[in-house]
Amino acid sequence: MSTVMKKEEAHRLVEQMPENATWDDLMHRIYVREAIEKGLADSAAGRTKDVAEVRAKYGLPK
Repeated sequence: MSTVMKKEEAHRLVEQMPENATWDDLMHRIYVREAIEKGLADSAAGRTKDVAEVRAKYGLPK
């Protein structure tokens, strides 16, 4: 599920990069931004679990 990117947002992202940024740097920023947007959408839609529930599932300490 990819999110739609507006050209203005892409331009702003590129403009914020340092002069010596690489294509890999740009791809990393795009990946991170998309991951955050997906996480926020999941949270808004109620598709998240409480940390205590996940820890209990894997036998981790609270």
